[in-house]
Amino acid sequence: MSVYLVFALTVLPLIFTPGPDMLFILSQVMGKDAKAGMMATLGVCSGYLVHSILVALGIAAIIVSFPILFETIRYLGIAYLLYLAFSLLKSVFATQTMKIERKSTSHPIRKGFLTALLNPKGMLIYFAILPQFINKSANTVSQGLILSCIFIGLIFVVYCALSLLLHKMAQKTEINERKQKWIDGTSGGLLALAAAWLIVN
Repeated sequence: MSVYLVFALTVLPLIFTPGPDMLFILSQVMGKDAKAGMMATLGVCSGYLVHSILVALGIAAIIVSFPILFETIRYLGIAYLLYLAFSLLKSVFATQTMKIERKSTSHPIRKGFLTALLNPKGMLIYFAILPQFINKSANTVSQGLILSCIFIGLIFVVYCALSLLLHKMAQKTEINERKQKWIDGTSGGLLALAAAWLIVN
């Protein structure tokens, strides 16, 4: 359970970091309402479900056939986490304002599914993070699927909550720059701590 808890704390900052998925969901809220954002969230989670199955099966096959390659992927994943942490901390000192377009679609679930499925960053995050928490001596497929379900569940909760929150806010067209810097700085610091924990464990 402690491994799953650490995994949840590792991916949570990534979920809160603005990306194509979050921007699409928030654009649906801005263009229509909170329900549209939740429908888009369902689509995004469905797209990540496909990623999770492919990655869980792929990692299992790599562990059985190429254990050295698995260790290589693991350390590349740690390096990627450190890169993300550095990028977020660097953005704290940059001038930025994240603007969200008011744009709705008639098929938010389908569009959300394609947004997540075709997002290469999503697959990269799976390959960077999941191997760190898989015990090679146990059932790797079931572990990968459980970790993926935790990730997708957190995405669903966070994005639905953001949809409701943004809808209640007076339909603002941009996120406060200072608040975004706090989010980026906190996320970057947590990712750096997670990478350090993975290195020593």
